[in-house]
Amino acid sequence: MRTYRELLRTPEFTPLFLNASAQVAAQTVSGLALALLVHERTGSPLLSALAMFGPSLAQVAGALTLLSAADRLPPRAALTGLGLPLGLGTAVQAVPGLPVQAVFAVLLVLGTVASPGGGVRYGLLNEILGRDGYLLGRSVFNMSAGAVQTCGFAAGGLLVAALSPRGALLAGAALHLAAAAVARFGLASHPPRAAGRPSVAGTRRNNALLWSSGPRRRVYLALWVPNGLIVGCEALFVSYSPRHAGLLLASAALGMLAGDVLVGRFLPSRLRERLAPALLLLLAAPYTVFALDPALPLAVAAVTLASVGYAASLLLQERLTAMTPHRLSGHALGLHSSGMLAWQGIGAALAGAVAQYTSPPTAMTVTAVLSVAVTLALALTPGRIPRGRRSSAALPGCRPGQGGPGRQKRWDIRHCGRGRGEGWTP
Repeated sequence: MRTYRELLRTPEFTPLFLNASAQVAAQTVSGLALALLVHERTGSPLLSALAMFGPSLAQVAGALTLLSAADRLPPRAALTGLGLPLGLGTAVQAVPGLPVQAVFAVLLVLGTVASPGGGVRYGLLNEILGRDGYLLGRSVFNMSAGAVQTCGFAAGGLLVAALSPRGALLAGAALHLAAAAVARFGLASHPPRAAGRPSVAGTRRNNALLWSSGPRRRVYLALWVPNGLIVGCEALFVSYSPRHAGLLLASAALGMLAGDVLVGRFLPSRLRERLAPALLLLLAAPYTVFALDPALPLAVAAVTLASVGYAASLLLQERLTAMTPHRLSGHALGLHSSGMLAWQGIGAALAGAVAQYTSPPTAMTVTAVLSVAVTLALALTPGRIPRGRRSSAALPGCRPGQGGPGRQKRWDIRHCGRGRGEGWTP
C-alpha cells in the first residue's frame, strides 16, 4: 500500500482515523485551556507545563498495570469505553472554584485511564492495514494530529478568549464524547488479539518480554527520550510567551505535519533505517537558538524546522512492528505510546523545573542539548539490529498466534526472549 487513495478505500480506516482525530482535538483544546487556567491562578512555569502534559506522567502507572487490555479487549468496546471517562473527567476540571490540587488529581486519573488507548488504536490500525500498510497509515494519523493540533491550538485560543478557559474545557469534553460515539457506531466488531482477561500480571509479563531484547530496547529508548525532552521545550511556550504560545504550538504542529508527509509518502525504503538518527538530531538542534532569546519570527522558524524531526518516530515504529509478534502488536505499540507520553511528561517536568530556577529560554536550550546527547549515545551504541534479513514473523510454520500453545511457546522462546537479533532470523 503506497498511496493515500488505497488507504482511504480500506474498510474501517476512516472511522478509526476520525476517532483518533477527535481524541487529539480534545486533548489539544483542553490541554491549552488547562495550562492557561493554572498559569493564571499560580503564575508557575512548572505547574502550567505539568497542566498541559501532566497526564503523560500518569501513563507510567497505566503502562505497568493496564496495558494488557490493549490486546485482550475488543477494540471497539475499548475505544468507546475510554472516551466516556475522559469526557466526564475533562468536564469536572471546568468546575468553578476547583482547587489546583484537585485539578492535578483528576489529571493523573485521566492519564492512567487513557494509557491503553494508544495500544488499542494502533494495534487495530496494524490489524486493518497489515504491516506493509502500517507506516503509511500511521503517517496519516500523525499528519492528522499535526493538522488538528495546528487548528486546535488556534481554536483553543479563540475559545479561551470567547468562553474563558473553563468554556474551552467543556468543548474538549464534548470532543472526547464525540470520539467515543465514532468508535461505537463506525467500527466493526473485532475479537481480542490475545486470549485471557486483562490483568496486572499479564501486563508486567508482556512488558518484561518486550523489554528483554537489546535491539528492541534501544528502539523504545529512541522513540521515548529525545521526543519527550523536546516536548518539554514545547511545554514552556506558555511561560516563554503567553501571548504567542498558540502560534508557537501551531508552528510545531505544522512542522510535524510536513515531516510526516515527506517520510510517510515519499521516503524510499532504502533510506529509512539510516535517516532516523538524523531526524532525531533535527528535532532538537534548532531549539538551541533560544539561548539567544530570538525574535518571534526566528523562534517560529526554529520550532517549525525542528518539528519535522518528529517523523523519526514513524521509522522507529516500523522497525518496532517488524520485531514484534502479532499477538503482542497492540501491547508493543501501547508500550511505545505510553512510554512516549510518560517521557513527554518527564520532559515537561524537567524543563519546567529548570525554568523555575533560571528562565524559559535557558531551560529550552538545556533540554535540547540533552536530547542531542541522548540521540548520539543511542546512535553510537553497538549491537544494532542486523540489516537485510527477513522478519521472523514471515517464517513459514512460525507465524505468531498460530499453531497452538506449544508452537506459540517455541516461537516466543526463539524470537521473543532474551538475546540479540530478537525478532529476526538467525
